[in-house]
Amino acid sequence: HSVRMVLYEKGLDYDLFPTVQDTKPTWLVEHYEGKLPALRHRKECYVESDVIMQYLDYFFPKPEMTASRALKGKTNEAVDGFFPAVAQYLKHTPDGDDDDVELKFNVESALERLEDHLSAVEGDFLCGDQFTLQDCAMAPKLYHMKTGIQAFKNGSIDVKAKFPNVNRYMDKVFGRSSFIDALYPEDVIVWGWGNARK
Repeated sequence: HSVRMVLYEKGLDYDLFPTVQDTKPTWLVEHYEGKLPALRHRKECYVESDVIMQYLDYFFPKPEMTASRALKGKTNEAVDGFFPAVAQYLKHTPDGDDDDVELKFNVESALERLEDHLSAVEGDFLCGDQFTLQDCAMAPKLYHMKTGIQAFKNGSIDVKAKFPNVNRYMDKVFGRSSFIDALYPEDVIVWGWGNARK
């Protein structure tokens, strides 16, 4: 999702080949351990979302999507540990036990750090007025959180009420054409997390 957002923001044409474990090409499994996402460009292949996004921003610099080092550092601190906290909470069963309560607290703490960061930044995005690679990386994680908490945790975290800056940010990035174009249906997200909960 994040890589496709960057491709859209930069107006780059690409061919998409969705795959699952059983349909991965032999070259991907043999040379790249089957890692996804994978980008093939000019006989080269790059795997892992962050590496691919940086590659795209370097070789296709318009529009530039890399923030200044200072803003990037502050943003990285604010989002550090966010997705692992979300993943641990969504995967945990049984819902509502003592461990679940602690994992929910960890997600809320991560959201509080993001809330504080967004309240200190001037602009609509993680690094201010510029939509960056960090936004492309964060938007899908927030979408997974929102969808998973609704589907598996009975809407246990009310982002709109408790984290208004995060909610505004989500509305802004979820409304971008690049996000909408790269969006996976909610049922696919629920299916994936449902499998992870088994």
